[in-house]
Amino acid sequence: MADTFDLSHFVMPAEDQTARIDLAIEGIDCAACIDDIEGGLRRLAGVERARLNFSNRRLSVTWREGETGPAEIIAVLARMGYRAHPFRARDIEDEASRQTRHLMKCLAVAGFAAMNVMLLSVPVWLGRSDDMTPETRDFFHWLSALIALPAAAYAGQPFFASALRGLRARSMNMDVPISLGVILALGMSLVETINHADHAYFDSALMLLFFLLCGRYLDHAMRRRMRMAAGNIAALKGEMAHRLSDDGTIVTINAEAVRPGDLILVQPGERLPADGEVLSGRSDVDEGLITGETAPRPVLPGTTVYAGSLNYGGALTIRAGAAGGGMLIDEAERLVAAASEAKSKYVRLADRAARLYAPVVHVTAALTAIGWLAAGASVHDAVVTAIAVLIITCPCALALAVPAVQVVASGALFKAGVFLNSGDAIERLAGADTLVFDKTGTLTLPQHRVANAAAIPADLLSMASRLALSSSHPLAMAVAGETLGQAPYSGVEEEPGQGLSAIVDGIEARLGSPAFCAAEALARDAGFDAPDASVICFRHGARNAALIVRQGLRSDAAETTRGLAEAGYELHILSGDRRAAVAGVANALGIGAWRASCKPADKIAYIEALKAGGRKILMIGDGLNDAPALAAADVSISPVTAADFAQAQADLVFLGERLAPVATALAAARRAHALMRQNLWLAVIYNCIAVPLAIAGFVTPLIAAASMSASSVLVTLNALRAYDARARGAAPGKQAPGTVLEPSAETP
Repeated sequence: MADTFDLSHFVMPAEDQTARIDLAIEGIDCAACIDDIEGGLRRLAGVERARLNFSNRRLSVTWREGETGPAEIIAVLARMGYRAHPFRARDIEDEASRQTRHLMKCLAVAGFAAMNVMLLSVPVWLGRSDDMTPETRDFFHWLSALIALPAAAYAGQPFFASALRGLRARSMNMDVPISLGVILALGMSLVETINHADHAYFDSALMLLFFLLCGRYLDHAMRRRMRMAAGNIAALKGEMAHRLSDDGTIVTINAEAVRPGDLILVQPGERLPADGEVLSGRSDVDEGLITGETAPRPVLPGTTVYAGSLNYGGALTIRAGAAGGGMLIDEAERLVAAASEAKSKYVRLADRAARLYAPVVHVTAALTAIGWLAAGASVHDAVVTAIAVLIITCPCALALAVPAVQVVASGALFKAGVFLNSGDAIERLAGADTLVFDKTGTLTLPQHRVANAAAIPADLLSMASRLALSSSHPLAMAVAGETLGQAPYSGVEEEPGQGLSAIVDGIEARLGSPAFCAAEALARDAGFDAPDASVICFRHGARNAALIVRQGLRSDAAETTRGLAEAGYELHILSGDRRAAVAGVANALGIGAWRASCKPADKIAYIEALKAGGRKILMIGDGLNDAPALAAADVSISPVTAADFAQAQADLVFLGERLAPVATALAAARRAHALMRQNLWLAVIYNCIAVPLAIAGFVTPLIAAASMSASSVLVTLNALRAYDARARGAAPGKQAPGTVLEPSAETP
């Protein structure tokens, strides 16, 4: 691979005599590969840092120039069994598509072969010695072998390749016992077929491959969906920009071509293509997805604005101050990447169990063969007994113990309106003991609404909402939401930054700022100074009204947060909104630990401080400014209305306008995690009983195969208990007095 690319184009030099390259790594199937790759590269002279992101297979390596280089790094990876090439997002997506197609082919082959071999096995298993001749039985066995061996060789490639890489790196991942179990089952079946034995087990090996490939395919599909959603951050930046030339002409260019110092014209309804300073024009900009601020921000000459903000009101001319990687959005992307690298160190429960369980099983089988040989048994008998030990120790049950629960729990969460973006989200969610909420769009509804609509005369509210239909201003859109299928007025005029006017029933009607409607006193009486609300006024002749527009709390926010606190979870609020607005929500929900005006880096620092204190963090947020925090937390959830980039970082997404799915997901995850552990313990207890019998030679291969199947059925039946998504798991424990953070915005 090193000869295929001119690697110098992908090296990023730094001022401290170091250089960095981002590589795409192929062939990573488990989190255990992370330590192997990072550890192997750190042993290379000159390498200072190596971090691998498991989600997008991106390896970032930093080294001291002159001591090593990218060719040596790629060569080391090749010796470890991993293909590496310069990281390019398009190539990664192409490779992911190729892997997904390959997994689907493997799945189809395994399923088709398993069904056919099962049909051939049924007559053998159900037949009696007096109604089936040995020749007929052998014919069925050989036909099964003819189907099973090439099918397993093809369909098992994802597991065999991963197991081989793990062994080369001296690691015992989950694919090692799976591969060994499949190969030994096929090998023993072939030997038994050659020796005209009564039974073979080709069907068991193929069914195990089929079910495990189902889980592997779904995991790849979820990760691909996350990467595709993450790519949608480009939509927030705006695709095109209108650059003002020196002679005053307007040139439309790609937003990526904007450079610092360029003069950019931003029309109403467009997103800003770069960070910068307003030179001329007045307008309101919606920065909700960027900073978390709920209210539109008025801007005028001299105001700093950010890429991705949506311009309402009037046209703006800005001088680009940061572009091409230096914008606030790009900083959020970098923070997300760094946080994701740290979280990708998590190793799944199944892999942790395999590291301990699989070596014991393999050593036991080897000692069994040696013991029988030492006792004078034949090589055939010793090997068959050892294989019986391996079969009866149920690598199938171990392999299905966790995925079976994950599949059932995923279905239960889907029924409850919660979707999984990550295969190991359930395990991480079960360990959470501290919940950090964003405010805007998470505890509150994402849409602004007229809070005092019931107090406004119906005819005035109807006229105001019809007038508001002619504007794209966020406050006007909130008022327009009160219409019931009515059409906008004709002849509406809009004064930028002020409001709308039209002639209604021969009288002028106005909707806009209190000054525009000559209703300052009415606005003050209606709560113009309320920290979490905006007031838009309406006047029709001598009649007027003040409409209070605010984001309301989710209908069950208070009930849900109270229940979570009673269950022992520690609750926090982190928001980019104003201090007064955050304080109002925190007081309404009884959450004492909160912080306002947070930038993305502030949220990460807050979460890292909690994690340093031993807390396991669940982050719930929806905006672009929440994306780095969602990635930095141990586990994260977003509402379905969240920005695409935020959803891409979240491990789970919930539907609807209620907050209850968060509590449901926590309860379901704790129950599912308990069932995963139960399944693993069932496998251990079963082996403690069955293994001594197998070692002693009291278990024939037929009984071993039947026992293996029974253990798989047992863990599957136990996994079905996870379907009750509303079942209460164990609470994380009540907090001791004095451990809750003090009610202050200054809480760390």
